Amino acid sequence: MKKTLFTLLSLSTLLTSCGHRTNMFTDEGNGNVEVSRIDPANWYAGLKDPTLQLMVYGPDIREVEVYADGAEVDSVVRLDSPNYLLVYLNLSHTRAGELPIAFCRPGTQDKTIVHYPIREREKSGEEREGFTNADVLYMLMPDRFAQGSDHPQQVAGMNAYREDRSQPSLRHGGDLQGIRDHLDYFNELGVTALWFTPVLENNSPDDNGFSTYHGYATTDYYRVDPRFGTNEQYRALIDDAHAHGLKVVMDMIFNHCGFEHPWVTDRPSKDWLNIAEWLEGHDRRDEQGRIITTDAFQQTSYKLTPVRDPYASQTDLRETVDGWFVPSMPDLNHRNPHLMTYLIQNSIWWIETAGIDGIRMDTYPYADAQGMARWMKRLDEEYPNFNVVGETWVTEPAYTASWQKDSRLTKENSYLKTVMDFSFFDKLAMAKNEETDGWWNGYNRIYNSLVYDYLYEDPSHVMAFVDNHDTDRFLGTAQGPERVNKLKQALALLLTLPRIPQLYYGTEILMDGTKAITDGDVRCDFPGGFPGDAQNAFTAEGRTPEQQEMFQWLSQLLHWRQGNETIVRGYTTQFTPWKGVYVVARRWHRSTVITVVNGTDHEATMEVKHFAELLDTTTTASTTTAVDIPTGRQFDLTQDVMLKAREALVLELE
Repeated sequence: MKKTLFTLLSLSTLLTSCGHRTNMFTDEGNGNVEVSRIDPANWYAGLKDPTLQLMVYGPDIREVEVYADGAEVDSVVRLDSPNYLLVYLNLSHTRAGELPIAFCRPGTQDKTIVHYPIREREKSGEEREGFTNADVLYMLMPDRFAQGSDHPQQVAGMNAYREDRSQPSLRHGGDLQGIRDHLDYFNELGVTALWFTPVLENNSPDDNGFSTYHGYATTDYYRVDPRFGTNEQYRALIDDAHAHGLKVVMDMIFNHCGFEHPWVTDRPSKDWLNIAEWLEGHDRRDEQGRIITTDAFQQTSYKLTPVRDPYASQTDLRETVDGWFVPSMPDLNHRNPHLMTYLIQNSIWWIETAGIDGIRMDTYPYADAQGMARWMKRLDEEYPNFNVVGETWVTEPAYTASWQKDSRLTKENSYLKTVMDFSFFDKLAMAKNEETDGWWNGYNRIYNSLVYDYLYEDPSHVMAFVDNHDTDRFLGTAQGPERVNKLKQALALLLTLPRIPQLYYGTEILMDGTKAITDGDVRCDFPGGFPGDAQNAFTAEGRTPEQQEMFQWLSQLLHWRQGNETIVRGYTTQFTPWKGVYVVARRWHRSTVITVVNGTDHEATMEVKHFAELLDTTTTASTTTAVDIPTGRQFDLTQDVMLKAREALVLELE
């Protein structure tokens, strides 16, 4: 999709000077005002907030006058740079169609008229349903998952890049068509939603063996990276996913952009970026393409606690929020209301244009809290049933809970519905390598994390995971059959706790890796996704026996979870680990599901008498019989249950 998506049109004979409103749109435009781009390229009629901000790009565009035929021009904002102009329109009475907008050079006959597209919405905001705790999200990296058959070897017009699968930090060549080709695989596995790491343009050049294959350095907020595909192909993928019963979650980044974004070389206003003084007065890249920093450069501390610390110094807070993530990712200033409006509109545009079912917001607490709350409030008003999850990477539940919508733990409402449970991830990473004792170790850590669920306004809007693209894979470098048992324990809990579960691609086929080797080691290519792969793990025949056993075990559990009211709506009972055994139950009406985990490296016993209250909620004679969902094994719960080392059971009472 080209960057200039609107049409510049001429009208009839010029009768009056450009500076007069009379007959403005019966006059012919001579095109002498250069409008090189408008963001967004189109908009939608009937949104609850009728205000539309247009960011107009063009040489010396700042001083032009603006008129619209069919909408009110509320205000025109002239920024520091002469090459941008912000136009605020009121679309209260604007219908779908072409909206003529005239850009006129004062004191001259120079005029350009743009017919700006206003489109009908496909559905109302209330009809847009987001992901919920009834879903299981499958997270994948487009560059590392699969490649379509028509993948280009090089895309013209992009900064220097190389696709080389032997290099962990360069691009590998996965794309949107590759994902679309494997939608049946996700159905077979049993997940219900897909979360892709960012798909938007990342036009930074390769730098000393590193690239922005990960997608977190956006250089165009309205364009899919052409190495992945086009905006139209993204929409086609989402439509096809919907036809397969799969939701799609879009990964967004408001905290920072990429170094090659036009906003860096030509800042719209002096305060568009945080701590940008170091950019002035020197070349930004050396002859090798490396970014040059100066003493004025300020990187974030990566410490998120000052954002919630009641005693935080301004020095610490500024370093966290205003410091740049890395030199190649300029920090955006969300205290600038015009920038925040731009980003808010961008998310609305993708919801309306591509039909996404949710948003995952990267580095959430690094951004300005008030600006982000303004964004979330706007989305919640327009799309009350939509869902956004924010990355809130602190491992204490109190911190995470404070970011959830309507939290009682902070004075300012974030309006963020869903937060990420880094406490569960952190405690699980420790528990898997410990013996569960009578106090703090092993699965006591999970128990002691869940006891703080009273801090959350809504625990069902907390996303849990066992690993993702920023962490070691759960299996790490472990060897031996016990590693599979530990993974099953983690997944059994993940899929039955009162949470929104997220899986990381390849976990179902035992992919491993650690960040100690390289980030690329936890982001390896999915086997079978690329031409010439020796293994095709998308098929049962292409998996090893161990991989196939894991896939079947997980798939059985995932399909059982779909539409399961007990898991989605049931209330939760957990027991402190008892003689090495951790038990969590979910109950809804006459249905009971009991997850049992042996947190030791030796055999253990689930003493039924200790958990008798779980069997007293119904009166039917058959409630003493349970079946383990992933394996189909039956258990008589009038007798103690013997557990193998590190065994996990998901028992449904019959």
